[in-house]
Amino acid sequence: MTKQCIIGIDCGSVSVKVAVLNLKGKVLLSFYERSKGKPLDKLKELFKKIPGKYEIVGVGITGSARNFIGKIIGVDLIKNEITAHASALEKFYPKAKTIIEIGGQDSKIIIFRKGIPVDFAMNTVCAAGTGSFLDQQASRLGIPIENFGKIAEKSKKDITVGGRCTVFAESDMIQKQQAGYEIKDIIKGLSNNLVKNYLHNVAKGKDLEPPFVLIGGVAANKGIVSAFERYLKAKVIIPKYYNTMGAIGMALLVLKDKEKKKTNFRGLDFSKYKIKKKVFQCKGCENNCDIIKIKAGKEITHFGSKCGKFE
Repeated sequence: MTKQCIIGIDCGSVSVKVAVLNLKGKVLLSFYERSKGKPLDKLKELFKKIPGKYEIVGVGITGSARNFIGKIIGVDLIKNEITAHASALEKFYPKAKTIIEIGGQDSKIIIFRKGIPVDFAMNTVCAAGTGSFLDQQASRLGIPIENFGKIAEKSKKDITVGGRCTVFAESDMIQKQQAGYEIKDIIKGLSNNLVKNYLHNVAKGKDLEPPFVLIGGVAANKGIVSAFERYLKAKVIIPKYYNTMGAIGMALLVLKDKEKKKTNFRGLDFSKYKIKKKVFQCKGCENNCDIIKIKAGKEITHFGSKCGKFE
């Protein structure tokens, strides 16, 4: 017996998230995987984990790769990350007032009042306040990123890792290593630096009130959570589905929007569509963007332009 379900997808810069919900909005499955620069291949892998007994009657997508992947697989709804996260938080944490989201290459804040998003901001200028910077430093130190937070929690010292950009922060870390500081103290200092960058840049001028909810892959890092709690002087809530909230939110939005419409979804096995990729340089301005053209069957889409000319 088949079970009708909705799929929500969040394809970001470094990871792919998929959530499967039933028609009552209950989360049946959720997956989070790093894309390693191949979001389509990773999405194929995740789709293979969805049981054949599930009949997919609606699909929504968000994330930085939403437009081109949405065209290839055929989706019913495309929304930005702010809208997707707001949808999930409205259902699971309706009393939340400040939502902190730290992704692979950007950070966001959403301000809720009485369950309604009233303000938001995001930072895409510098990676010093994002997950990719933590990944980079974990790799440089030879420490699995999964252990980063645990190591920071062992530190009893408060040292400053200076710099509001990746170059200066990394340079200061190296200097402190050479000066003989312990790795646990440096990692704690780095965690504090990331949180300070977030609060000084993304959250600057915002009315920050509890309850605070932290989402995104960085929420798994205990060192970052502790740093936020120290600076905010309040408890920070980590949701059960902290790293797939965007995907869940998209599925919930599709449920609201559905109204018995037939889905555009081409099916879980989209490997039958021959995908061709071509790269060319746009000469429209001094940016000289490298544009990636993707053709899947009869569908053609582009991504890579800074101005959105080809999107």
